[in-house]
Amino acid sequence: MTRTATRILIAPDKFKGSLGARDVAQNIAAGLREVLSNAKIDIVPMADGGEGTAEVICDALEGLWVMCKAHDPLGREIDCRYAYIGNRKLAIMEMSEAAGIRRVRPDERDVDLASTFGVGEMLLEATRHGAREIIIGLGGSATNDGGFGMTLSLGFRFFDQYEKEIGKVADLIALQRIEGKDDLPKIVAAADVRNPLLGPNGATRVFGPQKGATEDKIEILECALTKLANVVSKDLGVDYRDEPGAGAAGGLGFGLMSFCDAKIRPGFDVVAEAVELKFKMEDVDLVITGEGSLDRQTLEGKTPAGVARLARKLGKRVFAIVGRASEDRQVREIFDQVYVTTRLGMSEEESIARVTELLRERARELAQSL
Repeated sequence: MTRTATRILIAPDKFKGSLGARDVAQNIAAGLREVLSNAKIDIVPMADGGEGTAEVICDALEGLWVMCKAHDPLGREIDCRYAYIGNRKLAIMEMSEAAGIRRVRPDERDVDLASTFGVGEMLLEATRHGAREIIIGLGGSATNDGGFGMTLSLGFRFFDQYEKEIGKVADLIALQRIEGKDDLPKIVAAADVRNPLLGPNGATRVFGPQKGATEDKIEILECALTKLANVVSKDLGVDYRDEPGAGAAGGLGFGLMSFCDAKIRPGFDVVAEAVELKFKMEDVDLVITGEGSLDRQTLEGKTPAGVARLARKLGKRVFAIVGRASEDRQVREIFDQVYVTTRLGMSEEESIARVTELLRERARELAQSL
Protein backbone atom coordinates (compact mmCIF):
# COMPACT_ATOMS: atom_id res chain seq x y z
CA MET A 1 0.00 0.00 0.00
CA THR A 2 1.45 3.39 -1.01
CA ARG A 3 1.67 5.89 1.80
CA THR A 4 0.16 9.32 1.09
CA ALA A 5 2.72 12.14 1.11
CA THR A 6 2.58 14.42 4.13
CA ARG A 7 1.03 17.79 3.28
CA ILE A 8 2.65 20.66 5.17
CA LEU A 9 1.85 24.38 5.26
CA ILE A 10 4.65 26.72 6.41
CA ALA A 11 3.29 30.13 7.51
CA PRO A 12 5.85 32.07 9.57
CA ASP A 13 6.47 35.74 10.26
CA LYS A 14 9.90 37.33 9.84
CA PHE A 15 12.79 36.83 12.23
CA LYS A 16 13.29 40.51 12.99
CA GLY A 17 16.79 41.72 12.27
CA SER A 18 17.84 38.63 10.33
CA LEU A 19 15.39 37.11 7.82
CA GLY A 20 12.13 38.07 6.14
CA ALA A 21 9.10 35.79 6.34
CA ARG A 22 9.66 34.24 2.89
CA ASP A 23 13.30 33.42 3.65
CA VAL A 24 12.29 31.89 6.99
CA ALA A 25 9.69 29.71 5.27
CA GLN A 26 12.08 28.62 2.51
CA ASN A 27 14.76 27.58 4.98
CA ILE A 28 12.27 25.59 7.05
CA ALA A 29 11.08 23.90 3.86
CA ALA A 30 14.65 23.05 2.87
CA GLY A 31 15.29 21.39 6.24
CA LEU A 32 12.05 19.40 6.06
CA ARG A 33 12.83 18.10 2.57
CA GLU A 34 16.14 16.62 3.77
CA VAL A 35 14.09 14.19 5.86
CA LEU A 36 10.67 14.14 4.16
CA SER A 37 11.68 14.07 0.52
CA ASN A 38 8.16 13.30 -0.73
CA ALA A 39 6.33 15.85 1.42
CA LYS A 40 4.01 18.31 -0.32
CA ILE A 41 5.00 21.69 1.08
CA ASP A 42 3.20 24.99 0.59
CA ILE A 43 4.76 28.28 1.73
CA VAL A 44 2.64 31.23 2.88
CA PRO A 45 4.77 34.08 4.33
CA MET A 46 2.82 35.93 7.02
CA ALA A 47 2.77 39.19 8.97
CA ASP A 48 0.54 40.78 11.60
CA GLY A 49 0.57 44.52 10.94
CA GLY A 50 4.23 44.97 11.83
CA GLU A 51 7.09 45.46 9.39
CA GLY A 52 6.82 43.13 6.42
CA THR A 53 3.02 43.40 6.18
CA ALA A 54 2.99 45.35 2.90
CA GLU A 55 5.49 43.00 1.29
CA VAL A 56 3.54 39.87 2.24
CA ILE A 57 0.23 41.24 0.91
CA CYS A 58 1.88 42.70 -2.20
CA ASP A 59 3.40 39.32 -3.07
CA ALA A 60 0.14 37.46 -2.44
CA LEU A 61 -1.94 39.84 -4.56
CA GLU A 62 0.75 40.35 -7.23
CA GLY A 63 0.94 44.09 -6.69
CA LEU A 64 3.55 46.62 -7.78
CA TRP A 65 5.70 48.93 -5.68
CA VAL A 66 5.22 52.68 -5.97
CA MET A 67 7.97 55.09 -4.90
CA CYS A 68 7.24 58.46 -3.32
CA LYS A 69 8.88 61.20 -1.29
CA ALA A 70 8.02 61.77 2.36
CA HIS A 71 9.64 63.01 5.56
CA ASP A 72 11.17 60.78 8.22
CA PRO A 73 10.40 61.12 11.96
CA LEU A 74 12.86 63.99 12.28
CA GLY A 75 11.72 65.87 9.17
CA ARG A 76 14.33 64.77 6.65
CA GLU A 77 13.11 64.05 3.13
CA ILE A 78 13.41 60.37 2.22
CA ASP A 79 12.36 57.91 -0.47
CA CYS A 80 9.46 55.68 0.58
CA ARG A 81 7.46 52.94 -1.08
CA TYR A 82 4.04 51.40 -0.83
CA ALA A 83 2.36 48.54 -2.68
CA TYR A 84 -0.46 49.09 -5.14
CA ILE A 85 -2.97 46.58 -6.49
CA GLY A 86 -4.23 48.27 -9.64
CA ASN A 87 -7.31 46.16 -10.37
CA ARG A 88 -8.58 46.75 -6.83
CA LYS A 89 -7.35 50.35 -6.47
CA LEU A 90 -5.85 49.18 -3.17
CA ALA A 91 -2.73 50.65 -1.58
CA ILE A 92 -0.86 48.75 1.15
CA MET A 93 1.70 50.63 3.22
CA GLU A 94 3.48 50.57 6.56
CA MET A 95 3.75 53.56 8.84
CA SER A 96 7.33 52.48 9.61
CA GLU A 97 8.30 53.24 6.01
CA ALA A 98 8.12 56.95 6.85
CA ALA A 99 8.02 57.11 10.66
CA GLY A 100 9.69 53.87 11.73
CA ILE A 101 12.28 53.50 14.44
CA ARG A 102 14.58 52.06 11.79
CA ARG A 103 14.68 55.54 10.24
CA VAL A 104 16.55 57.03 13.22
CA ARG A 105 19.82 56.08 14.90
CA PRO A 106 19.64 55.08 18.57
CA ASP A 107 21.27 58.38 19.57
CA GLU A 108 18.62 60.32 17.57
CA ARG A 109 15.55 58.87 19.28
CA ASP A 110 13.47 61.75 20.61
CA VAL A 111 9.73 61.36 21.11
CA ASP A 112 9.39 65.13 21.59
CA LEU A 113 10.47 65.67 17.99
CA ALA A 114 9.53 62.40 16.24
CA SER A 115 6.53 62.96 14.00
CA THR A 116 4.14 60.95 11.84
CA PHE A 117 4.03 63.79 9.28
CA GLY A 118 5.47 61.49 6.59
CA VAL A 119 2.66 58.97 7.13
CA GLY A 120 0.13 61.59 6.11
CA GLU A 121 2.22 62.38 3.04
CA MET A 122 2.15 58.72 2.02
CA LEU A 123 -1.64 58.54 2.52
CA LEU A 124 -2.09 61.60 0.30
CA GLU A 125 0.26 60.20 -2.36
CA ALA A 126 -1.67 56.91 -2.49
CA THR A 127 -4.93 58.84 -2.82
CA ARG A 128 -3.52 60.88 -5.71
CA HIS A 129 -2.38 57.60 -7.29
CA GLY A 130 -6.00 56.47 -7.40
CA ALA A 131 -6.37 54.34 -4.27
CA ARG A 132 -9.93 53.87 -3.08
CA GLU A 133 -8.85 51.78 -0.11
CA ILE A 134 -5.66 51.88 1.94
CA ILE A 135 -4.34 49.23 4.32
CA ILE A 136 -1.69 50.58 6.67
CA GLY A 137 0.41 48.48 9.04
CA LEU A 138 1.07 50.13 12.40
CA GLY A 139 4.18 48.34 13.71
CA GLY A 140 7.72 49.59 14.29
CA SER A 141 7.15 53.28 15.02
CA ALA A 142 9.64 55.85 16.31
CA THR A 143 6.82 58.18 17.28
CA ASN A 144 4.48 58.90 20.18
CA ASP A 145 2.38 61.73 18.77
CA GLY A 146 -1.10 60.20 18.61
CA GLY A 147 -1.08 60.75 14.85
CA PHE A 148 -0.73 64.52 15.37
CA GLY A 149 2.04 64.88 12.76
CA MET A 150 0.01 62.90 10.24
CA THR A 151 -2.97 65.22 10.70
CA LEU A 152 -0.82 68.30 10.09
CA SER A 153 0.22 66.97 6.69
CA LEU A 154 -3.44 66.19 5.94
CA GLY A 155 -4.35 69.85 6.57
CA PHE A 156 -5.77 69.79 10.09
CA ARG A 157 -4.92 72.80 12.29
CA PHE A 158 -4.59 72.97 16.07
CA PHE A 159 -4.95 76.11 18.18
CA ASP A 160 -4.28 77.10 21.78
CA GLN A 161 -6.41 79.53 23.83
CA TYR A 162 -4.68 82.50 22.20
CA GLU A 163 -5.49 81.20 18.68
CA LYS A 164 -1.81 80.44 18.15
CA GLU A 165 -1.22 77.35 16.01
CA ILE A 166 0.37 74.32 17.68
CA GLY A 167 3.03 72.44 15.75
CA LYS A 168 4.68 70.19 18.34
CA VAL A 169 3.21 67.22 20.16
CA ALA A 170 4.31 68.31 23.65
CA ASP A 171 2.54 71.66 23.13
CA LEU A 172 -0.80 69.86 22.75
CA ILE A 173 -1.13 70.34 26.51
CA ALA A 174 -2.37 73.83 25.59
CA LEU A 175 -4.75 72.63 22.84
CA GLN A 176 -8.19 74.27 22.75
CA ARG A 177 -9.53 73.88 19.22
CA ILE A 178 -9.14 71.73 16.08
CA GLU A 179 -9.97 72.69 12.50
CA GLY A 180 -10.04 70.48 9.40
CA LYS A 181 -11.77 67.55 7.77
CA ASP A 182 -10.85 64.19 6.32
CA ASP A 183 -10.79 63.76 2.55
CA LEU A 184 -9.26 60.29 2.26
CA PRO A 185 -10.53 56.95 0.95
CA LYS A 186 -11.45 53.99 3.17
CA ILE A 187 -8.57 53.14 5.51
CA VAL A 188 -8.00 49.88 7.37
CA ALA A 189 -5.31 50.09 10.06
CA ALA A 190 -3.66 46.74 10.74
CA ALA A 191 -2.44 46.62 14.36
CA ASP A 192 -0.27 43.99 16.02
CA VAL A 193 -1.06 45.24 19.56
CA ARG A 194 -4.32 45.95 21.42
CA ASN A 195 -3.13 48.75 23.72
CA PRO A 196 -5.39 51.76 24.36
CA LEU A 197 -4.10 55.31 23.87
CA LEU A 198 -3.67 56.27 27.53
CA GLY A 199 -2.96 54.87 30.97
CA PRO A 200 -0.58 52.24 32.35
CA ASN A 201 -1.12 50.00 29.33
CA GLY A 202 -1.22 52.88 26.85
CA ALA A 203 1.08 53.96 24.05
CA THR A 204 3.31 56.28 26.07
CA ARG A 205 3.93 54.23 29.20
CA VAL A 206 4.37 50.87 27.46
CA PHE A 207 6.27 51.80 24.31
CA GLY A 208 7.66 55.28 25.02
CA PRO A 209 10.82 54.10 26.81
CA GLN A 210 11.83 52.02 23.77
CA LYS A 211 11.74 55.21 21.72
CA GLY A 212 13.94 57.25 24.04
CA ALA A 213 11.31 58.71 26.40
CA THR A 214 12.58 59.50 29.88
CA GLU A 215 10.17 59.52 32.84
CA ASP A 216 9.64 63.30 32.69
CA LYS A 217 8.90 63.15 28.95
CA ILE A 218 6.48 60.29 29.52
CA GLU A 219 4.44 62.45 31.90
CA ILE A 220 4.39 65.38 29.43
CA LEU A 221 3.37 63.19 26.51
CA GLU A 222 0.67 61.42 28.53
CA CYS A 223 -0.81 64.82 29.41
CA ALA A 224 -0.51 66.02 25.80
CA LEU A 225 -2.28 62.96 24.37
CA THR A 226 -4.95 63.17 27.07
CA LYS A 227 -5.63 66.77 26.03
CA LEU A 228 -5.69 65.71 22.36
CA ALA A 229 -8.28 63.02 23.12
CA ASN A 230 -10.40 65.47 25.11
CA VAL A 231 -10.48 68.11 22.37
CA VAL A 232 -11.06 65.49 19.65
CA SER A 233 -14.09 64.34 21.64
CA LYS A 234 -15.35 67.93 21.95
CA ASP A 235 -14.67 69.14 18.39
CA LEU A 236 -14.96 65.97 16.30
CA GLY A 237 -17.55 64.14 18.36
CA VAL A 238 -15.66 60.82 18.60
CA ASP A 239 -13.72 59.23 21.43
CA TYR A 240 -11.48 56.27 20.59
CA ARG A 241 -8.97 56.60 23.44
CA ASP A 242 -9.98 53.25 24.97
CA GLU A 243 -10.38 51.35 21.70
CA PRO A 244 -8.08 48.30 21.42
CA GLY A 245 -5.25 49.30 19.09
CA ALA A 246 -5.64 53.04 19.68
CA GLY A 247 -2.18 53.00 21.26
CA ALA A 248 -0.56 51.20 18.33
CA ALA A 249 2.37 53.03 16.70
CA GLY A 250 2.59 55.66 19.42
CA GLY A 251 -1.12 56.42 19.24
CA LEU A 252 -1.31 56.55 15.44
CA GLY A 253 -4.18 54.07 15.72
CA PHE A 254 -6.10 56.71 17.67
CA GLY A 255 -5.22 59.39 15.13
CA LEU A 256 -6.32 57.32 12.15
CA MET A 257 -9.65 56.45 13.76
CA SER A 258 -10.31 59.99 14.99
CA PHE A 259 -9.22 62.05 11.99
CA CYS A 260 -9.50 59.63 9.04
CA ASP A 261 -12.49 57.49 10.07
CA ALA A 262 -10.20 54.45 9.82
CA LYS A 263 -11.20 51.02 11.03
CA ILE A 264 -8.64 49.23 13.22
CA ARG A 265 -8.40 45.50 12.75
CA PRO A 266 -6.01 42.85 14.08
CA GLY A 267 -3.14 42.83 11.60
CA PHE A 268 -3.05 39.04 11.50
CA ASP A 269 -6.69 38.91 10.36
CA VAL A 270 -6.05 41.46 7.60
CA VAL A 271 -3.07 39.51 6.26
CA ALA A 272 -4.71 36.10 6.66
CA GLU A 273 -7.64 37.23 4.54
CA ALA A 274 -5.39 38.73 1.86
CA VAL A 275 -3.29 35.56 1.48
CA GLU A 276 -6.32 33.20 1.87
CA LEU A 277 -4.63 31.39 4.75
CA LYS A 278 -7.72 29.47 5.89
CA PHE A 279 -8.35 28.10 2.39
CA LYS A 280 -4.71 27.00 2.06
CA MET A 281 -4.75 25.39 5.51
CA GLU A 282 -7.86 23.26 5.00
CA ASP A 283 -6.23 20.42 3.02
CA VAL A 284 -2.92 20.00 4.86
CA ASP A 285 -1.87 17.53 7.56
CA LEU A 286 0.13 19.91 9.70
CA VAL A 287 1.12 23.56 9.97
CA ILE A 288 4.45 25.17 10.89
CA THR A 289 4.73 28.79 11.96
CA GLY A 290 7.34 30.91 13.72
CA GLU A 291 8.91 34.28 14.47
CA GLY A 292 12.01 35.66 16.13
CA SER A 293 10.63 35.70 19.68
CA LEU A 294 7.83 33.72 21.31
CA ASP A 295 6.54 35.26 24.55
CA ARG A 296 3.44 36.65 26.27
CA GLN A 297 3.16 39.35 23.61
CA THR A 298 2.65 36.58 21.05
CA LEU A 299 -0.80 35.92 22.48
CA GLU A 300 -1.88 39.53 21.82
CA GLY A 301 -2.32 39.12 18.07
CA LYS A 302 1.10 38.08 16.77
CA THR A 303 1.43 35.76 13.77
CA PRO A 304 2.29 32.45 15.52
CA ALA A 305 -0.72 32.69 17.83
CA GLY A 306 -3.02 33.59 14.95
CA VAL A 307 -1.76 30.69 12.85
CA ALA A 308 -2.01 28.28 15.80
CA ARG A 309 -5.58 29.27 16.65
CA LEU A 310 -6.72 28.90 13.05
CA ALA A 311 -4.96 25.53 12.77
CA ARG A 312 -6.63 24.28 15.96
CA LYS A 313 -10.01 25.46 14.69
CA LEU A 314 -9.47 23.36 11.56
CA GLY A 315 -8.22 20.37 13.55
CA LYS A 316 -4.61 20.54 12.35
CA ARG A 317 -1.42 19.86 14.26
CA VAL A 318 0.66 23.01 14.57
CA PHE A 319 4.35 23.51 15.37
CA ALA A 320 6.49 26.59 15.93
CA ILE A 321 10.13 27.20 15.03
CA VAL A 322 11.32 30.36 16.75
CA GLY A 323 14.50 32.24 17.54
CA ARG A 324 13.87 32.21 21.28
CA ALA A 325 10.94 31.34 23.52
CA SER A 326 9.81 32.00 27.07
CA GLU A 327 8.86 29.05 29.27
CA ASP A 328 5.34 30.47 29.70
CA ARG A 329 3.00 27.47 29.68
CA GLN A 330 0.10 29.42 28.19
CA VAL A 331 2.26 30.46 25.24
CA ARG A 332 3.73 27.03 24.56
CA GLU A 333 0.56 24.98 24.96
CA ILE A 334 -1.08 26.47 21.85
CA PHE A 335 1.46 24.46 19.81
CA ASP A 336 2.06 20.71 19.59
CA GLN A 337 5.77 21.46 19.96
CA VAL A 338 8.06 24.49 19.96
CA TYR A 339 11.55 24.32 18.44
CA VAL A 340 14.03 27.04 19.39
CA THR A 341 16.94 27.90 17.09
CA THR A 342 19.11 29.65 19.69
CA ARG A 343 21.16 27.13 21.63
CA LEU A 344 22.09 27.43 25.29
CA GLY A 345 25.05 29.79 25.69
CA MET A 346 24.74 31.17 22.15
CA SER A 347 24.90 34.95 21.86
CA GLU A 348 22.23 36.91 19.98
CA GLU A 349 24.86 37.93 17.40
CA GLU A 350 25.83 34.31 16.72
CA SER A 351 22.17 33.26 16.57
CA ILE A 352 21.47 35.92 13.93
CA ALA A 353 24.59 35.09 11.93
CA ARG A 354 23.70 31.37 11.84
CA VAL A 355 19.92 31.70 11.52
CA THR A 356 19.71 29.97 8.12
CA GLU A 357 21.64 26.93 9.32
CA LEU A 358 19.73 26.80 12.62
CA LEU A 359 16.32 27.01 10.97
CA ARG A 360 17.15 24.06 8.72
CA GLU A 361 18.53 22.12 11.67
CA ARG A 362 15.36 22.59 13.71
CA ALA A 363 13.20 21.77 10.69
CA ARG A 364 15.08 18.48 10.26
CA GLU A 365 14.52 17.73 13.94
CA LEU A 366 10.79 18.42 13.58
CA ALA A 367 10.60 16.23 10.45
CA GLN A 368 12.32 13.33 12.21
CA SER A 369 9.75 13.53 15.03
CA LEU A 370 6.97 12.93 12.52
